[in-house]
Amino acid sequence: MKPSRFLEAIRKRLYDGPPRSSYRRIQLRSTAPEGRRTREASFSDSFLLVAFAGLLLVGLTRPAEGQDWPKLLFKTTSHDFGTVARGAVAEYRFKMENPYNEDVHIKRVTSSCGCTQPTVTKPLLKTWETGEIVATLDTRRFLGQKEARVEVHFDQPFPAVYTLRVSAYIRSDVVFEPGEVQFGSVFQGQGVKKQVSVSYAGRPSWKILVAGTDSPLLGLQIAETGRTVDPQTKLGKVTYEMWVSVKPTAPAGYFKDLVYLQTDDTNQQTARIPITVEGLVVPSLSVNPAVVMFNTVSAGQTESRNIVLSGQKERPFRILEVEGPDSRFHFAVPKTANSHQVITVDFHAGDTPGKISGKIRIKTDLEGAPPMEVSVDGQVAAGGNLQKIQRPSTRGASKE
Repeated sequence: MKPSRFLEAIRKRLYDGPPRSSYRRIQLRSTAPEGRRTREASFSDSFLLVAFAGLLLVGLTRPAEGQDWPKLLFKTTSHDFGTVARGAVAEYRFKMENPYNEDVHIKRVTSSCGCTQPTVTKPLLKTWETGEIVATLDTRRFLGQKEARVEVHFDQPFPAVYTLRVSAYIRSDVVFEPGEVQFGSVFQGQGVKKQVSVSYAGRPSWKILVAGTDSPLLGLQIAETGRTVDPQTKLGKVTYEMWVSVKPTAPAGYFKDLVYLQTDDTNQQTARIPITVEGLVVPSLSVNPAVVMFNTVSAGQTESRNIVLSGQKERPFRILEVEGPDSRFHFAVPKTANSHQVITVDFHAGDTPGKISGKIRIKTDLEGAPPMEVSVDGQVAAGGNLQKIQRPSTRGASKE
């Protein structure tokens, strides 16, 4: 494009109208000599070029400034995995919550390094909905110090790219098999164990000093199972077996914790190696209903209800004791062991009206199972012969 045409395009962009007529109006206002008017025209052209460059800069920087809005979605924008063993499963979940009136949509997530695989659990977030960006390390194909930028690409409500950062040091000389401890579903009260093999190649005198965890739910045991030295390379191979258990006292619910192996490595930054432990503790017994409703019971009457306890087929149990809120409750309890028990509850209402409330406490012989509690609710109505009000007769009534 010729300079004159380029300037005309700039004038059209700036003045948003017929550029030549506008330029003529500017020239007609000038009473200076011809040479001065030429210099003024050149100055005007220079001004237009500078203004156009400014418009370009504004146009380029405005989207970048608008990309700040995603930062309110994240509470954490970076994570350091620390030292990770080769083959270990390591992932971190960047939690999101949408505080905006508009819907937020994630078009895609990318990583700057093949060592990190990002995924999104919920691409569309409405107001106050939550989701996660999950960053998973590939500890089998990548070793050493690794850093990755996880870029989250938004297309709603406005286009934006937001960067999350992860880092880790993946040891090549320590290998876990399996790479994590997965318990799955564990019934409450059962002592379940999982085994992990730990292998090391390198210094012949290398050792694990202690295995520990901050979780009160887990028990740990570890033992050295082998130590050899290659006579040619003088490199050692050391193996350990570790047993991780869920304690019988673990309460029902989901858990995800870390077990740490403290080694005798001189570098304290790499001497502590974690492994993830995950599972779900489910109740050994379930009770139905959770609340026994008696509704309204007339004074002096008796109402009956059933309570059903269900357990595992392979673990039959007996009911040892049932206690009610007061002496008005009586129970018929099965005598034999079974994985499915039905308790009959008889409530004998006295002469005193009032609310029925409290808890029924059921104790079984199932190891590790805590006593079950069931709430009761209802009302004892007042007794006696109550009179019914008769509707007044309108026959023969005088008209006033």
